[in-house]
Amino acid sequence: MVARIFPRWEFSIRKPLGKINLRYMKRSRLVTDPQEQNAPVDESCPFCKIAAHEIEAKIILEDQISVAFLDVRPLFPGHVLLIPKAHYSTLLDLPADLVGPFFINAQKLARKVQDAMKAEGSFVAINNVVSQSVPHLHVHIVPRKRKDGLRGFFWPRRQYQGEEMVATHEALSAPPKPE
Repeated sequence: MVARIFPRWEFSIRKPLGKINLRYMKRSRLVTDPQEQNAPVDESCPFCKIAAHEIEAKIILEDQISVAFLDVRPLFPGHVLLIPKAHYSTLLDLPADLVGPFFINAQKLARKVQDAMKAEGSFVAINNVVSQSVPHLHVHIVPRKRKDGLRGFFWPRRQYQGEEMVATHEALSAPPKPE
């Protein structure tokens, strides 16, 4: 339920995880409706269908640009996925004017997940192409507790060998190539 009470503010009442949550949001001047900005939609994408409410999902947060819902295969209870409503395959495809508002929602969700699940922290991650199970940008927000069984990242870490660190630094700090 969304009510417009003040000209520049709106607030919505949601019941995420069994609690009433009043969420105040400053209305953005951005064109945030996917239909208004002619944003892409992939008819076969399950996340696009969730954003369009064609597939049922346990929605935690929804605004003009994004939807957050419980992951159906969570690492832990409270594992939430945040997606843009428009179909962008990876973070690299997300328009610059949506990056800030989208990640403000990620920040709000990380706080909400941590508080609601009585977690000591959270793990926030994005896969771009590699290990991306659905080719629609999504941010994983996972509640974490010490000794929960996850060890840092899920893959082995290693030290740089020889001049590898210097070469990597040079490659990453070089000016970007023109597009």
